Order: sequence, then structure tokens, then C-alpha cells
Amino acid sequence: MTSADWFTRRRIIVVLVVCLSAVAIAAALASRVLAKLRSEPGPLATTVTLQFGPSDLAYLQPARLSRELPVSGAVQPVRQTTVRAKVSGELKEIRVREGEAVRQGQVLARFDTADLEARLADRLGAMEAARAQLKLAEKTRTTNLALLKQNFISQNAFDSADSNLSVNQGGLKSMEAQVQLARNALRDAVVTAPLAGTIAKRHAQPGEKLSFDAPLFTVVDLADMELQAMVPANDIPELESGMPVELAIDGFGDRRFTGSIERINPTTEAGTRAIIVFVQIPNKDRALRGGMFASGKVTLAAGPAVPTLPQTAVRSESGQTVIWSIDNGRLVRRQVVVGARDATSGRIEIRTPIGADLPVLAARVDNLREGAPAVIKPGQAAQPESADSPPASVKATPG
Repeated sequence: MTSADWFTRRRIIVVLVVCLSAVAIAAALASRVLAKLRSEPGPLATTVTLQFGPSDLAYLQPARLSRELPVSGAVQPVRQTTVRAKVSGELKEIRVREGEAVRQGQVLARFDTADLEARLADRLGAMEAARAQLKLAEKTRTTNLALLKQNFISQNAFDSADSNLSVNQGGLKSMEAQVQLARNALRDAVVTAPLAGTIAKRHAQPGEKLSFDAPLFTVVDLADMELQAMVPANDIPELESGMPVELAIDGFGDRRFTGSIERINPTTEAGTRAIIVFVQIPNKDRALRGGMFASGKVTLAAGPAVPTLPQTAVRSESGQTVIWSIDNGRLVRRQVVVGARDATSGRIEIRTPIGADLPVLAARVDNLREGAPAVIKPGQAAQPESADSPPASVKATPG
């Protein structure tokens, strides 16, 4: 190593030592300045005081709350029936399909009538034979009666002829009844709609061999629908027939349907403490279908006046129901117990005793801190708000 290289390396080392020393001194000075700023009051340590106007606050007020009882369930047609076979035999023809509207008395299907027609002919022949036998028995009795009066025959002979007439009369009536049954069976081979409505399901196909009482069609009338809602037994005393029910049906968006309570079951359902309430829903445009889910509410009569606050003043935080109030210039978080809610007026019952003159925050403010300074804007009187006054915005300004 030459002497020039040695001097160059020494200069570099000296420069590095000087730079490191300067950095250490600057860091120490910055640490002292920050510590002094933290220890002394100044702009960085200024406390922010929340200011609220009267419209931002709410006060406890007595009000009569109307309660809404929720109801829900599937809607079903009031009138529906399953058309069943009244004869046994081969299903020859079906004239309707699912979803098709039908009139009362309209022909839906036909059975093969060959066997039924042959049975009717057989019964008609037997009836004619019985009628001929009856005529012969009547003639014999008349003759024997004349002979009895002339003492040409005994009383026993006449009684035998008279009994034979009665037997033939009964036989004719029996054959007439069998003929009527055969005619009924032939008529029942033509299946008709028992009510006007829509074919909901077809249970059989042409060509099938069906037994008596086999299901053929399900017919529903969509003009009137019904909701069967389970209601707690404790709420039944507040319900009565004719009360209106507002319903929302899945799939209809914002459209609302209006029904009314038609009847209430007299007993609770087995294993529950609930009673079925039947809600009738007019469906003149046939928009509703069986099985659609409906949810709605029954507006109950308002009870006595109770202490209330706007619902916006009551919050749910960490699983607790709380309100925020201003007490002695500080924000105070209070846990409260609530009762009935009135969605129409937007108020809620407060069961926890609080002062009627305690200002409560009605506006939604995030990141509130208990004990933070808070004041009502100077120059404006803090009056209890009306139930209809909307909350205004909240401004945070440094004090």
C-alpha cells in the first residue's frame, strides 16, 4: 500500500465518524423537543368540544304507542278440491291441462263407457222382466179374489197369490233402483268441474285403469286467498274479526296486499302456546298463487301514555341498549330498558327512569367517547323536541 492510498482511507474514516456524530446529536435534540411539547399545553393537546343544537337533542315525552303484531305464513286458496273418480274403469279422454282455467260444470275427462252401457242394458232387461212378473201376479190375485168370494178356493190359496204379488212389487222396486245406479254410473263416467277455478294438478293420464275414488284433478279458486298465521296466545285478546292486516308477498316488491282477520281458532296448537289466526286476502286479479310466503302486521290499539324517546336516540352497542346524554357538560352513556315500539310515530318506550329535562342525543354520531366535553350551542334555548322534529347534523368544533 502506498502512502497516497493510506491517506485516502484515513480521510474516508474521518468523514464517516463526523456524519454519525451529527446524526446522533440531531436525534437527541429532536427527542428533547418532542418531550417538551408533550409536557406543555399547546395546539397539539387542544381538547375537542362537541356542540349540539336543540334539534340534535331529544327529551323524554309521554306518548300513546300503537303496537304492531307481526304475522307470517304461506297463503293458500280458500276454495280448492280434489276431483276423484266416481266409477272404476279406463280413463279414455282428458280435456284440460295444469294451469288452465275452467268453469263450473265444464267437462274435464271421460271414462270408457262400454261396460257401463252393457250393465245398464242388463239392468233394464231385468227390470222389464220384473215388471212382467208383477203384472202376472196382479192378474192372479184379482182372479183368486173373485174365486174366494164364490168359495171356489180356500183362504190359503188366496193368501199365497197375495204374497206373491207383494214379492213381485218389491222385486220391481229393487230392479228400478239398480237401473238408476247404472244410469248414475254412466253419467259419472263424464267428469265435470265442481267449481270454477284453475287446474292445479292432473293426477292421471288417458289410458290408465283407475279404481273408484282415485284422484283425477286438483282444482283451486284463486279469487280469495287465506293466510294461517301462528300468533302467541298472549296477543289473542287484542285481536278480533275484521281487523285489517297489511301484507308483503315475496316476489311482489313494494306492492302491498290488504287482508282482514276472518276467524280465530278457539284452542292453541298442540305443543305450542300459539293460536292460528285466519287472514282472508282478496285476490280479484288472481296475482297471488298458493304457497307464496307472506309477512305482514296487524296494528293494535294504542295503550296508555308511556315515557318515550325517538327511536334514533336509542342505540345498540356491544349487545346493550343505550342512550347518550349531556350531563354537566359531559357525554354520558346510559344503559336503558326499552318496551313497545311505534313504527308510525318513530318512538320507543323507555322503561328505565331518566329525567324529563335530560338532553339525549337524537342524531347518529359515531366514535362517541364517554366523558368527552359537550355543550348545547349558546344563544339557543334547549327545549324538548316534538315527536315529529327530525334530528339535524352534528358539528364538532375545537373549544
